[in-house]
Amino acid sequence: MTMILEGIRVIDWTQWQMGPVASSMLGDLGADVIKIENNVTGDEARGVMKISSSATGIAGDRNFFFEFTNRNKRSLTLNLKSEKGKEIFRQLIKISDVFIQNFRVGVAERLGIGYEELQKINPRLIYANASGFGPNGPDSGDPSYDLLGQARSGFMTTLGEPDMPPLTSASPIADQIGAIMLAYGVLAAIIARERHGIGQQVDASLLSGMMWLQHNNYAAKLILGQEFPRRKRREVGNPIYNYYKCSDGKWIMLGNMQPDRYWSVFCKTMGIENLEKDARFIDMNVREKHAAELIDILDKLFATRTRDEWVKMLREKDILCTPINTISEAVDDPQVQANQYIVDFEHPVLGKTRVLNVPVQFSKTPGSIRREAPEFGQHTEEILIDLLGYDWEQIRQLKDEGII
Repeated sequence: MTMILEGIRVIDWTQWQMGPVASSMLGDLGADVIKIENNVTGDEARGVMKISSSATGIAGDRNFFFEFTNRNKRSLTLNLKSEKGKEIFRQLIKISDVFIQNFRVGVAERLGIGYEELQKINPRLIYANASGFGPNGPDSGDPSYDLLGQARSGFMTTLGEPDMPPLTSASPIADQIGAIMLAYGVLAAIIARERHGIGQQVDASLLSGMMWLQHNNYAAKLILGQEFPRRKRREVGNPIYNYYKCSDGKWIMLGNMQPDRYWSVFCKTMGIENLEKDARFIDMNVREKHAAELIDILDKLFATRTRDEWVKMLREKDILCTPINTISEAVDDPQVQANQYIVDFEHPVLGKTRVLNVPVQFSKTPGSIRREAPEFGQHTEEILIDLLGYDWEQIRQLKDEGII
């Protein structure tokens, strides 16, 4: 079947996570993604064998971090500090649609591959920048990683309860949302080019992505003049939009944002009919004032059955709820399996392995996982010969000169 970005070529000069994930997402949709790596050091992420003291290494001197962030790509090694390396790069830009880079602001310009230079070579080029804090301002040139995006955006002060210190996400959420926003920008720019015939520069950052992820928090501050406060679980205003620990030590999340609509059936299902007309809980406004009392009651009640028992009982009455999964539980969740959010992939080194699937489903132009993350320089000769017309003698000379 035809893929959405089939025929689109992406030159990917990125490393670590935000930039590589963005280009990998384009690869998932069918783009031909060529990853340009320094011909000596390569992407620094190839050497990541620990994250937060946890081992990441897998067979063949690979690591899961690099595998996840660089699937559906080909690898070309290139010395961009040499004139011959830049000439090869410029030849690729002439025949490509998108260039993505996530080096510090100013690095590309110093190498002579900034937007102004490349758009002269290919006026229809979409030039995408991934940064920590955006292209302008006093800190635009600062290097940045995921946790700095979580910190600068205010995200860390919204997690947990009021008496806790700032908290971080265990997963690199700033890198991921930054990548999603960058890919979103590139896709929009491709549409603009097809409709209006123009290439352009696209910028996304860890800071902007994390701010957008917290839309309600920022809307409250900007419109109401106040931040959403951290709340203790025991003091949440709507007790049936809250989470509870069950007898097996597992947790259940209730998701009833229209509490009065569900209050009667909830009471009957939970066996607390006597509380339905209780003056303390008669409607959502009164219930909010006495939320701590009700949460205490529900804490004791949920502790009498297992999570699965409660989920079954509540769902039978159409009360909104779901298990709070661990990552291990989510991997084997029947809903995850039914929607193929995780699929098998035949890896040439690892064999059959399970991987996250393309997160958006298309009925007629589905994305796919076609390539494992490339080995260092795996496709250098292939790209030079097939796309740029080099011969083996020229390739040997380039290797001898340290260009590739």
